[in-house]
Amino acid sequence: MKLQSLATDKAPAAIGPYSQAVKFGDLLFCSGQIPLDPVSGEMSSGGINEQAERVMQNISAVLSAAGAGFDDVIKSTIYLVDMGDFAAVNEVYGRYFSSHKPARSTVAVKSLPRGALVEIEVLAAL
Repeated sequence: MKLQSLATDKAPAAIGPYSQAVKFGDLLFCSGQIPLDPVSGEMSSGGINEQAERVMQNISAVLSAAGAGFDDVIKSTIYLVDMGDFAAVNEVYGRYFSSHKPARSTVAVKSLPRGALVEIEVLAAL
């Protein structure tokens, strides 16, 4: 099996030496998404709800580019600068995983790239 990098212009371009996602066999490893607008490359304005929504839209675009969707997600990891934002992020996240509930971890971090409040990465089956 070969590794295949995946990219879509419907999600923010990588801001470093990494791929938006890497396909390996029937698995898709998606890099963490922060709330960057895919067109402007600028940080989403607004608070945690708006940032979480933008992150989930970015993840959706990467999954879609691989022919997958949220029902194919096996595991997700959420990184939060403030655990006080857990409930708000959970509410937004839950709208995208209404019928299927992947395994998940939520981790508090000191900071995230570009001053983001939230970053989410996913692993999906293809």
